[in-house]
Amino acid sequence: MSALLACGAASAFAPQAGTWVIDSENNGQPGRGFGLDVQDSTLVMQMYGYEQNGNPTFYLSAGSYTNDQYSGPLNQYRGGRYLGSGDRNGTPTGNAGTVNMRFTSGTTGFITFPGEPEKAISRYNFAYSNSPQSLRGIWLFTPLTSLAPTSDFVALDQIIAGTSTGNGIVASQNGRFGCENQISGELAGSVLCVRVTASGTLERAYRIIYSVNDGEGVMINSTGSSSWMAVARRLGNTSMVGTGPIIKSEEAAQMDEENLRNHLASAVQLLQGQ
Repeated sequence: MSALLACGAASAFAPQAGTWVIDSENNGQPGRGFGLDVQDSTLVMQMYGYEQNGNPTFYLSAGSYTNDQYSGPLNQYRGGRYLGSGDRNGTPTGNAGTVNMRFTSGTTGFITFPGEPEKAISRYNFAYSNSPQSLRGIWLFTPLTSLAPTSDFVALDQIIAGTSTGNGIVASQNGRFGCENQISGELAGSVLCVRVTASGTLERAYRIIYSVNDGEGVMINSTGSSSWMAVARRLGNTSMVGTGPIIKSEEAAQMDEENLRNHLASAVQLLQGQ
């Protein structure tokens, strides 16, 4: 597995779009933060912060994103619309200097503001913990392989007892697919998922590291003899509310909780040997 993950890390990637924070300033109090979005090779950053006199302000930076890095002016504006105003155009008032960013994954990196040392940053996750409930939702799991296309499109809404290395399994209604946050052992910090055949045998397993709605990792076959990089996408939140396609209900079946739990435990052993 380490070789696969190293291969993936060597490839260029874009940081996830959303709200980002400076790790050392993430204390639950009002402070600085910024929004990021990368489309094609252009990065746009909107930052909110404060001036030296305490007044709130915002900055905008946009430019070319290459080799997992960005550098550009931190522009400031004034005189635009306020709540209840008519048409008003903001005007640039110069820039505070150059902001530099380098990313170590789609959800982590470092930023250097003008006049400050480099600081660690991360995508801000304010809604999903590592509890079993956080994995409820509609998911799409897809391995990146040139073999016959294989994807798992599942609704996970049944919470059952977990394995010795996890904290509770979230399963599909028919019990053929289940996921669990790993909280101990070699796979701690990742999510382990398994697909079980209609006859009750292990079909494939995923190990995913995700943030909010997106994740990446590996898929292995039932014996652990073959593995492929894989991606995961949350299409519906914990209340099954989403903007993607509506999942077709699977035929109701009696869930075999113990069988699903045993296959998740077996998948831990298979993945540790990768």
